[in-house]
Amino acid sequence: MSATHPSYLANLLDYLAGIIKLRLQSYFVPGQKPVSADLPPDWSAVRHPLALFIQEHELNREETLLLLMALAPHIKTDFYELVLAESLPKAGDFPQLGGVRSQQSRVFLPTAETLLFMLAGDDLERRILVQKMFLSDHIFSKNRILWLEDAPSGEPIHSAKVIINPEYIELFIHGKPTPPRFGMNFPAERIETLMDWNDLVLNEQTRQQVNELNVWLQHHNTLMEQWGMKKRLKQGYRALFHGPPGTGKTLTAALLGKQTGRDVYRIDLSMVISKFIGETEKNLSNLFAKAENKDWVLFFDEADALFGKRTNVRDAHDKYANQETAYLLQRIENYNGLVILASNFKSNIDEAFVRRFQSIVHFPLPNASERRQLWEKGFPKEHLTLQGVNLDVIAQRYELSGASIMNIVQYCCLKALHRGDGKISDAEIREGVAREFYKEGKIVHS
Repeated sequence: MSATHPSYLANLLDYLAGIIKLRLQSYFVPGQKPVSADLPPDWSAVRHPLALFIQEHELNREETLLLLMALAPHIKTDFYELVLAESLPKAGDFPQLGGVRSQQSRVFLPTAETLLFMLAGDDLERRILVQKMFLSDHIFSKNRILWLEDAPSGEPIHSAKVIINPEYIELFIHGKPTPPRFGMNFPAERIETLMDWNDLVLNEQTRQQVNELNVWLQHHNTLMEQWGMKKRLKQGYRALFHGPPGTGKTLTAALLGKQTGRDVYRIDLSMVISKFIGETEKNLSNLFAKAENKDWVLFFDEADALFGKRTNVRDAHDKYANQETAYLLQRIENYNGLVILASNFKSNIDEAFVRRFQSIVHFPLPNASERRQLWEKGFPKEHLTLQGVNLDVIAQRYELSGASIMNIVQYCCLKALHRGDGKISDAEIREGVAREFYKEGKIVHS
């Protein structure tokens, strides 16, 4: 069966509707026990994201029904209205059923009381068992699949609405979640690259340190779970990349994700940090809540903004700035994936924070030999000819980052394309060097 076959979801709703009708019938016929039903008989044979999820996590009947009840109005908005209209003996409020109306469309949405009523009725022992599905150590909470919204002030906790993670809604209905959109609620963008490791020029020491991160990404699950190191080591891995702009920090992060099949998200700290007290923590909380258990690589560029050297507390702003830093540090240390912080200068990062990193990787400006490789790899030689160009001399004479070299390569290629002759001269390369040096406020020594 197709991963998003609509008839399968329709069958699930029919199954759930039958369970709810039986439960309501048992309520209005005194002496009947709460309804307990088996899963659909062909469940294990279905190759559907929801079925696979239930099988993988070995959900029991109550857990499965809870998940279906939370998901139902997102599949069919009038699901509960139609079922309840058929089953209730008369119109009007039915307090035991719980539920709230959505603000926009007035759709019936289940609360914890709805689920307790359907799964346990008035049986106190069963109600307590159902309530355990909302505790923090349950898979629903740990993986942020579904949870209870905060109950209104003064209201019983069971009046809280049941929230199901939108990413799981998309997974169960459409077969895959939509990547989060960049914005205030998610101040990060996914970074990808068409390049591979052969395109990245690093010195040997840096490359070895980067390879250590790659090894961790490949084997950390075995280390923590099968080798039993989970109780001895902190979850996750924290690395600091430091070095001048254009030396490959961002590209390295993208390649680590590409090689290990992980998404890499670059966090825009300018959107995370807020001048309003408490907002920074809220922004960070939204970010990490999205990332938790996704195995994403989080890349904090220009990390000096939050991890710079601390000063003495002179006013309330300094106090809350330190609190924001402490909060971020706590969330980073509790994140179970790879977190990379990037800075132009290691000296900008407070030593107290540096000690928290398992790895500190220096990305220096390339030496003459490495610059020679960058020039060589940069030009598309199958489409153009270098006339009178001595790359050895250019690499030796001009100290440039990899990003600056590629800017010059692009400048020269565009000139050749505009002329239509497919030729690049030594003078044009030097002209490009002069332009790049001018941007950086440097003087070209010919």
